[in-house]
Amino acid sequence: MTLAALGALVAGRPVKVMLSRREMYYGTGFRPHTVQRVALGGSRDGRLTAIMHDAHQETSSYEEYTEALLNASRILHSCPNVYTRHRLAPMNVHTPTWMRGPGEASGVFALESAMDELAVALKIDPVELRLRNEPEQDEFKKLPFSSRSTRECYRVAAERFGWGRRNPEPRSMRDGRLLIGWGMASATYPANFAPASAFARLLPDGTAEVGSAASDMGPGTWTSMTQVAADALGLPIEHVKFMLGDTRLPKTPPHGGSMTMATVGTAVQAACRKAREEALARGGGTDLAEAMRRLGQAVEVSADSTPGDESKRFSMHAFGAVFTEVAVDPDLGETRVRRIVGAYGAGRIINPKTSRSQCIGGMIGGIGMALMEHSVVDPRNGRITNANLAEYAVPVHADAPPVMDVTFVEEHDTHVNPLGVKGLGEIAIVGVASAITSAVFHATGKRIRELPITPDKLL
Repeated sequence: MTLAALGALVAGRPVKVMLSRREMYYGTGFRPHTVQRVALGGSRDGRLTAIMHDAHQETSSYEEYTEALLNASRILHSCPNVYTRHRLAPMNVHTPTWMRGPGEASGVFALESAMDELAVALKIDPVELRLRNEPEQDEFKKLPFSSRSTRECYRVAAERFGWGRRNPEPRSMRDGRLLIGWGMASATYPANFAPASAFARLLPDGTAEVGSAASDMGPGTWTSMTQVAADALGLPIEHVKFMLGDTRLPKTPPHGGSMTMATVGTAVQAACRKAREEALARGGGTDLAEAMRRLGQAVEVSADSTPGDESKRFSMHAFGAVFTEVAVDPDLGETRVRRIVGAYGAGRIINPKTSRSQCIGGMIGGIGMALMEHSVVDPRNGRITNANLAEYAVPVHADAPPVMDVTFVEEHDTHVNPLGVKGLGEIAIVGVASAITSAVFHATGKRIRELPITPDKLL
């Protein structure tokens, strides 16, 4: 993006930067390699007494890049003694960057894998172990959660998955010659909120134009922002035109961190409410269309949204539970994911259809993280040897399980932001890899701690 912007300034016209697949590996960053050590202490009745999470993460020799590897370990489970340490290892590589579900995806993989190992050691059901260690508050910040529906997520996902039929013994469940395994994990991601601006323009014909310099990289921002605007204005959705993707529009933060709906949506809501109030005040009456006809001219307002002190008074996160079923070929070591069931407490869901699509995408991304994706580095020169789509495997339609069940737990959070949303882009992948590796252990009796789980590691 930087090169395109600089080129456009010099050329005085739009510029597009195109990279080959191989160039992508050297120009856009990657999820950093991590080496993590987790140690858990627990009583025989399944109460956590200690958590130690020590993480090493690579970065470039010319720039420090850190990921949120340890945040979940501090707040996900109740424990009186928690020690975390995060160290960077400068290496002769380009600077890593965020992939979907940045540090939480990697950190929760280590933590939740360890929780499954503890459940096996104590002979306690993995869901029950987590229920016994459900915190009443954020024990790291010593703050109450703005809302936390983890217990309900465990219950709903377990029921929809049929977890009660699980035989806990490894290698005890089969489908013909295939080994069947069931696993689960918790998920979490912070509810981020940043300053943003938007404008709303009401026209005499009863339609509206709303704009904010956000972007839409695929999650349905165009649609959901139009919904927010129409709801705030009290107009039919087909009477609202939403504009984005232009630097001439009111300023917004980058599209990331699962904060676009919370951030931009709040600004859009504020601008639309302000425009409606002004139009009704100037045009008289309670009907917006009639007020605009009386005015005979456009009403345009701008609004800014900024976080208050809520983050100082509450710990704000989305939470979820992920359950998976895998089938492992005992002769070939091939693993196939058959089912994924996820339940999420993510505040108000603006558009259930696009939100479900976000979660399905995260689930498929988690399959890639657990079973396929791996950049192979040539130790002689530091280059990526499989910098192509032929040898860098990603999930395709044939790898997607026939069942990907997504449920949103009803949650009303008045503290996170005026819309009450928490974001879904990142949490959807968090926990998927650990749920899959736990299912592979249940199927085979082999505990794999290094991703991806390739056939050679199971044979």
